[in-house]
Amino acid sequence: MFEKRPEAVAQARDFARAFLAGLRPTMDEQAAGSVELTVSELVTNSVRHASGGACSLRLVARRDVITVAVTDADPRPPCERTPDLAGGTGGFGWPMVKTLAVTVDVSTGPQGKTIRADLPRG
Repeated sequence: MFEKRPEAVAQARDFARAFLAGLRPTMDEQAAGSVELTVSELVTNSVRHASGGACSLRLVARRDVITVAVTDADPRPPCERTPDLAGGTGGFGWPMVKTLAVTVDVSTGPQGKTIRADLPRG
């Protein structure tokens, strides 16, 4: 569980890095980088856009995929918006996650949402 503060993103990346470092067989560098980037983007989106005071991260390793799941208390699903090339307000993360992942699933309910992305293990 991470408090929704800017430092949560770095903490989530560190958690993901440690998780990936413990996997056997090890992942190739590009695949591991994609997982770290997905963790970073999903936690950033939760911190910046979702209501509630915390979010959680779950990582699961399977033979062919790594599942990244971020849960927060906001039931609104992510919305794609035009990337802001000048103002620095983002818009790049959600499309990038959908490109990197094999599948992306958003589950919503009265208690919030979970975004689950399955990425190739490489």
